[in-house]
Amino acid sequence: MNKMLKIGVAALAISTVCPSFAQDVEEERDSSVIGFTPVAIGLATPVQLPWGLNRWDVFGIDFNLFYSDAPKMYGIDFGGLATLTRDTTVGLVVGGLGNFSFGDIYGLRVTCGLNYTEKSVCGADIGLLGVRDTLTGLDVNLLGSFQQQNCGLQVSGLANFAKVKSHGVNIAGIANIADKAYGLQLALVFNMTKELHGAQIGLINYTEDCPSGFQIGIVNLILQNRIKFLPIVNGYF
Repeated sequence: MNKMLKIGVAALAISTVCPSFAQDVEEERDSSVIGFTPVAIGLATPVQLPWGLNRWDVFGIDFNLFYSDAPKMYGIDFGGLATLTRDTTVGLVVGGLGNFSFGDIYGLRVTCGLNYTEKSVCGADIGLLGVRDTLTGLDVNLLGSFQQQNCGLQVSGLANFAKVKSHGVNIAGIANIADKAYGLQLALVFNMTKELHGAQIGLINYTEDCPSGFQIGIVNLILQNRIKFLPIVNGYF
């Protein structure tokens, strides 16, 4: 439980700090776009060809040994330490420690650290921790994920958090938490939602209301139900 709380705090902290960082970066740097290039290659933006920090949309390949930064990215983006896209990203993105975006993501992002976007991910995120507004697709994290809404499959070593609602399947080593859950919450320890439309499977399952669905576990709680507590199986009555 302590690990679950720690990862929740970390996710919330990251989701708070990253927008502030984005604003600071935009204020410090000229964000006007020169044009587009099929290839951007170098050490770290702007030490690249073509020269220019946050000045070139890339429609092709962006390869920087340490750090890449582009307004729009369509194709393959690689940064040895991190990648940053300020607008839409379409394609494959690989960042050693993190992938950051302030626009929508369409495709696959892979990192050993954090996958972050202020907007939506439509595709797949694979990494240590994922933070975004909306996920549609696949999310695999060693630690956990945090989003406003989820629609798809999430697999995390510790916990999955959906602030508004979750549609699909959530699998976690410790806990799944969502305001409203539509689908399956599967965790070794704890599943929690205010409103359950589907199934919860875990050691402890909790929901305030269950208009349709059931729980399987040792402790099953449905507060707004004729039978609030049942071991093994509980459901709508």
